[in-house]
Amino acid sequence: MLSLKQGLSLESIRIQGKWSPSDESSLEAWYQNAVGITLNGSDVSAWADSSSNSYDMVQATATEQPAFSGGVLTFVRADNNNLQTTGQISIAGDFTVGIKSTPAVSAAGTFLGDNTTSNELFKYNSTTRIKVKIDSANVNLDLDSGTFGDDYIIITRVSDVLTLYKNGVAQSGTPTAAGTADIDTIGARATDTDAFDGTIKEIQIYNSSSAELTANINNRLSTL
Repeated sequence: MLSLKQGLSLESIRIQGKWSPSDESSLEAWYQNAVGITLNGSDVSAWADSSSNSYDMVQATATEQPAFSGGVLTFVRADNNNLQTTGQISIAGDFTVGIKSTPAVSAAGTFLGDNTTSNELFKYNSTTRIKVKIDSANVNLDLDSGTFGDDYIIITRVSDVLTLYKNGVAQSGTPTAAGTADIDTIGARATDTDAFDGTIKEIQIYNSSSAELTANINNRLSTL
């Protein structure tokens, strides 16, 4: 028997495979798996935003371009691999961030951040902790058990309360972080520091949060 999670009915969940992030009016940016990739040899010089907002992520410096193979971007901290948009994603209210990634080291660094504004980041701080900085807020999202690996991760903010989901399971810690979340970089934070070590398949960013949206993102990311 199908188990209904997060208080959802069968009618409230789109059939898996039919829903798309672009169905959501709150979609800020979507770095879609193996879509919108511009290559410089085997490295990524641009990852186009699949939303209508054109927050395309680019990297003109060849030595800082992540590698690409089989739909996977590989970021190496020693090479300061990162991608940046000339636009600015700023979310003052509720948000949802989904990512399919694999950290390569125990403290893998910043997977989303802002390279022009200080103290704005989402990072793997250890094998069991994601650190989030938003304006003056500096909070930790800890796993209830286990460690990060080849996972699909969702972070939501509802009325300033953050929740971490790992592979579809909500973790118990719910810290608060008010302020405006600023994002303009994949793989680093201001300025050109704390770079990410690992792989990324997809990132989705929304300026809203709901149980149905979380379920749909989990369903999609679980198939990548």
